[in-house]
Parts: sequence; structure tokens; C-alpha cells
Amino acid sequence: MVHAESMHFKDEEYILETGKWAKQAGGAVTLKWGDLVLLATATAAPEAKEGMDFFPLTVEYREKFYASGQIPGSFFKREGRPTEKEILVSRVTDRPLRPLFPKNFFNEVQIFVTLLSSDGNQSGDVHAITAASAALMISNIPFAGPVAGVRVGRINGEFVLFPSNEELEFADLSLALAGTEDAVTMIEGHADEVSEEDMLDAIRFGHDHIKSICKLQKDLAAKAAKPKMEVPPYKENEELKKKIWDIGLEKMREANTSGDKKTRQANIDKVKEEILEALAPELEKEDEKEAAKLQKEAKEFVDLLEVEVVRDQIFNEGKRADGRTLEEIRPIEIEVGVLPGVHGSCVFTRGETQSLGVVTLGSTEEAQKIDDVEGESMRYFFLHYNFLPFSVGEVRRYGGPGRREIGHGNLAEKSLEAVVPPQEKFPYSIRVVSEILESNGSSSMATVCSGSLAMMDAGVPIRKQVAGIAMGLITKGDQYAILTDIAGLEDHFGDMDFKVAGTDIGITVFSWT
Repeated sequence: MVHAESMHFKDEEYILETGKWAKQAGGAVTLKWGDLVLLATATAAPEAKEGMDFFPLTVEYREKFYASGQIPGSFFKREGRPTEKEILVSRVTDRPLRPLFPKNFFNEVQIFVTLLSSDGNQSGDVHAITAASAALMISNIPFAGPVAGVRVGRINGEFVLFPSNEELEFADLSLALAGTEDAVTMIEGHADEVSEEDMLDAIRFGHDHIKSICKLQKDLAAKAAKPKMEVPPYKENEELKKKIWDIGLEKMREANTSGDKKTRQANIDKVKEEILEALAPELEKEDEKEAAKLQKEAKEFVDLLEVEVVRDQIFNEGKRADGRTLEEIRPIEIEVGVLPGVHGSCVFTRGETQSLGVVTLGSTEEAQKIDDVEGESMRYFFLHYNFLPFSVGEVRRYGGPGRREIGHGNLAEKSLEAVVPPQEKFPYSIRVVSEILESNGSSSMATVCSGSLAMMDAGVPIRKQVAGIAMGLITKGDQYAILTDIAGLEDHFGDMDFKVAGTDIGITVFSWT
């Protein structure tokens, strides 16, 4: 049976429909708005794989060239590997969805969102979030949604919902927002040195419309939702948790006092081993499955003990794992002109995070040509971010830039783009590369700093200097703590991480999840 719900945006009907296409998927929804058509499907494996201890979620966004009446320009005349834009939209879609699945749900879930039709002037990016959420809402997959996505632009001082590509040419702010009816859960956007007050106003404006789109999904689910898969309720082994706390709490507190990342981690790893060794006799059972379950729970509790020690220290002592106060920034070192044979270079070091920024200037013919369903365009300024395993002291397979590297590079690129001179004043192509030499959190914001400095070293007449920093939020009941310049540990153990970059006047990039 076909079900549909609709509302209006910009005098066009905004429709969520199910029951016509892809009926064998767990859930399938088409989102239609004018000439824009997206198909989102969400399907889950009937059972979790044995031994699975993480949630295997895959989110893929794809754009078909036929959507805008084009034939792909490649030799094979078919769509190839994901473009940078498709990867970025996949990331933005994944981020607000992933936290809303049950904690103990380990069945593999695949979400595919495909742009089937486009008017060439309206991106499918934020609509992919809504379409994916709607597919989950009507599927048999347990999901604590809905979530909706919107884009907010500001043009001539007025906020505009779902601005077209043409309108964005005149906007001084462009924000992609996602959220539930209760809260905003993801922000990704760039601006031309806007104030904090204006940024907050844009978020409130966007959230008002998120609420209405969430209601639309609920109305569709009320008509078309399938019965949800049963997930056994999560039961915490309180007895095992207490034993681990009794054995290791004080040891973990002591191990967490070293300011050096490697020393602290070595001490913590040693405490974890001691706890598990002390518990070994109790974790041995005749039933192999029961023993494996207990061992898994014990490792999870040991990891949780580290989390609670780090968080309690922040609330009780106002100190962080590396000894800093909540507002203290790690020591900064800057060295410019470090590579004699390049146009511009800088090494920016903040604590144990280090970025080598390198700038290359080229002719306008060396600009990057972008060919997608929204038409051809040229990029005269672009930034590439590289994160190799040695930067965190690891050895692992490296197959080229992944989703994280592309996402971090795009964030840093947008941070700097606002101050890059226009082509009529500086007729060159500019490539910035950030090589992450060392990382302990906030490498994308270190990239902003090294990139800004390297451009100045190359003689690029940027309008202003740009800097970036990562902020964190830790909550405990009604208590909360805001952390300035978070390290990797705080990013991993915190409740929120947001990155902000800008000049001395205002914000150029804001990313929050």
C-alpha cells in the first residue's frame, strides 16, 4: 500500500512517500521536492554475527548523472568511485543517525541514499539525512528517531531555508543542521566572519523547521511502519562492575596523572592488564559462550573505568588528564619557511598535535575541475589533508585518503576559503596540503593554523589570519564542563566535540556533533 505525507517549502510540495519502490528493502522512502527526487533504503541483517562487539552501520550517498540529464565523462561512461561530495554527504548523514540505535544492537545495517532527479540548483545533501531517517522510521530496524536535515543560508541579513546554489553565491553563512524534535545534534557549515549571536540565531531558525519535518516522518510512520525487530534489553552486570571498580579505581586514578600521552597510555594499559589478570579465575567458565560474554563485559567495564576516572577528575578537581585547567590551551610552537624548495610552508605544533602545512601556487589552468550533477565548476583554492598511521605511533594498512581525511580536509578548506583573495586580485590556483606529523586531538584545526601561516609564507594576500580550535563538553547529571582545546582522550570520552575556526572578528567554520 502506498502512503505519503507532505508539506510545503518555497511554494513546492515536499513529499515523503513509501510503498511504491524498493519494497523488498527493510524500509524505502522517496523524498520529492520539485524536480528533486531521492530514494533512501534501510535494511538490516536478521541476526548479528557471532562475536560482534560493535555496531556495523554503513551509510552511502550516491548521485547519478542521469539525474540532471548528463552522461558521465569517464572512459567507461558510468559512475565510478564515490566523489568527494558523495563521501562528505555520506559522513554528514551518518553522524546524526548512528547514536540513535540501541546500545546492544549489533545487526549489520546498510543505508543507501540515491539522488535520482535534480534541478541542478538544489543540492540533495541535507535532504539525504531526512530521507534516510524516514526509511529507518518505517523499517523493522530499531531506531530512536526521527531526525531531519535542513540547510540555512543568510542573504542580505535574512535567513533562508534550503537556499539554492544560486542563492548561496550571495550568502555570508551556510549551515547544514540535523536534529530531533528536542535538540540539534549535528552542525556543519561555513561563514564569512559571522558573530556568535548570528550563528546561534541561524541554529534556532533551522531547528524550528527540523521539528516540522520530524513530525512529517512521524505521521508517515504512524501509517506505514513495520513492526520493529526485538532487541534484548541491555542489562548491566552490576556485580562484575563493582569488582572491577574495587580492584582498579585507585590504580586507574594514579595512572591517569601523567601529562605525557605515551606514558599515561602505557600506565593505563598496565592497570587494565592487572585488573583482567586479577579477574581471570572468575572469567573462566565451562561454557565457552558464557566465558566469552563475561570477558567481553569485563573489557568494556575496564574501559568504562578509565572514562569515569577522566570525567570525575574534570568535575571534582577542575583538571584534565594532562594536568591542564579547563580553559588552558596546550603549548604552541610555530616554525615558518621550513621547506626551502616549496612556495610556502609552516609547521604548527599544539601540544602533541603537529601539522606541516605546504602551499603550492599554480596558474589558473591548474584549477580543479568539478563535474557533477549540478554542473561543471572550477576550484582555484583547495586543501588536502593526510593522516598517516605513524602520527599516532601505529602500524596499520594505509590505502590512501579515507572518509575521515576527506572530511577533515574539507572542514579546514572551508575555514580558510573566506579569506582567500578573489581571482581578479590574485589570479592563481592555490593548493594547501596538511601533513599530520603527530596527533593527539584537533588535527583538523591545527591544519587551519598551519594552512593560514603557510599561505602567508607563500605571499598569498589573504584578507586576515585564521585560527581553529576544538572545544568539548562533558556532562554529568545537571553538571557540565566546557573544555578548551580538547586532546584525543577528551574527544573520545566527552559528550560533544565541536570545532570552530575564524578570524579576530568572527566565525568562518563551525562543526558540531
